Amino acid sequence: MDEGASPKPVLEIVFGTLIMIVIIFVHGAGIRTINRRFSESWVQLNDTTAYWRPNLLLAITIGSLAVLHFAETLLWAIPISLAGLIPSMRDSYYYVLESYTTLGEGSISLPDRWRLVGPIIAMSGLSHSVGRAASW
Repeated sequence: MDEGASPKPVLEIVFGTLIMIVIIFVHGAGIRTINRRFSESWVQLNDTTAYWRPNLLLAITIGSLAVLHFAETLLWAIPISLAGLIPSMRDSYYYVLESYTTLGEGSISLPDRWRLVGPIIAMSGLSHSVGRAASW
């Protein structure tokens, strides 16, 4: 991408929004699947169930949620890297993880003309947290 080119905020917002829509669909499908499997397994537990089984179920559920979030952030990193915004896949993934979690250390950044994508990534990470909190 040409660093000297003038910013096109509509292009940035469309690019970010399209990816965010994909991420939200992936998140919704993933959460529904994890929830269904957890619920099906949880109802099978009773007073005679071995102590380790509910702990294993919780560990698997937490691990599944972590894998889901790693997959979602990878789905952000791939187009950012392929578009040449951050050419190194490792650096692209690191940038996405920083933005998604709103860590914001800022050691890697998008080209100035694409900087609106970062807050959109953060919005997608926050929307998952807000959605879960609202469902409690």
